[in-house]
Amino acid sequence: MTFLPIKHSLFLLLSLTLVACVNQQEQETAKEDPKIKLIVDADTANEIDDLYAIVSAIREPKFDLLGITSAQFHTSPLASDTTVLESQYLNEQLLHLLGEKEIPLPLGSNQPITSMTQPAISEASSFIIEQAQQLDAQDTLHLVILGSCTNVASAILQEPSIIPKLSVHYIGFWHDPKVNSYDKKEFNSGNDTLAVEVLLNNPALDFNVMSATTCQHLVFEKTTVDEQLKGKSAVGDYLVNRWETYERWWTKEDPEKKRWIMWDVAIIEALANPSLAKKTYFKTPPENTAREIEIYTTIDVPAMEAQFWGKLMGEL
Repeated sequence: MTFLPIKHSLFLLLSLTLVACVNQQEQETAKEDPKIKLIVDADTANEIDDLYAIVSAIREPKFDLLGITSAQFHTSPLASDTTVLESQYLNEQLLHLLGEKEIPLPLGSNQPITSMTQPAISEASSFIIEQAQQLDAQDTLHLVILGSCTNVASAILQEPSIIPKLSVHYIGFWHDPKVNSYDKKEFNSGNDTLAVEVLLNNPALDFNVMSATTCQHLVFEKTTVDEQLKGKSAVGDYLVNRWETYERWWTKEDPEKKRWIMWDVAIIEALANPSLAKKTYFKTPPENTAREIEIYTTIDVPAMEAQFWGKLMGEL
């Protein structure tokens, strides 16, 4: 739904007030509930939404954020030969501005896997294995993939015994839920096509997909971003500057960048707040191992945005 700016601001203000009340109640109950053990795998330098999603994950009280791994995005027309190092640099910059010194930042692979049986071993893939192996028997390691699947697929190929301990949450594919058709010619999927197949073909892997079709509806307004972040803190200005200076190569629409799709924020908010999204079991594509995976079909856009801004109030 599209609102005029004033309507959007009023609606957001009311939503933030509601979220603040709900958050207070949730924080009381969260003291008793176990936190979600999480690793975020991000191609942070590819766009801007990763940065916003990472901040959301760090400030989410329901998460036990074990680490943030860096991912490659070699197919971008703006890609250098060292995209994973660019992502790593932004991860380090962001955590420095947030004053977060304890969250590990393992470096991922700079190249996609070359075979569905051979991992691209990196600090990131080894870190995922280490964290999974350290879990208690009843615990699950949640892996959120915001870009290419290289690091997670490599961890699985390196050490298949960790698969029962994992729950993978991936942004990728264009998906039509009415006919259950998949279009894998999507940016994240295209950055490591073989790694995507590794995840799809593993019958024992808990695999959840936030399709590009679904999360494309989470759109932030620049006026709201400025109101919430500009001049409020160093990290707030950093996020605003990233919006203003990053050149979108995939579209000529909205040349003034008044709006931005926050693809990656959607999967973070859906994991933290399952009531804000709906997912359904679907059969895998016909070319893959026959099994069912969960795919998000709808998200509550206004509530997700309000939840995002609500957790940042006074936290930056």
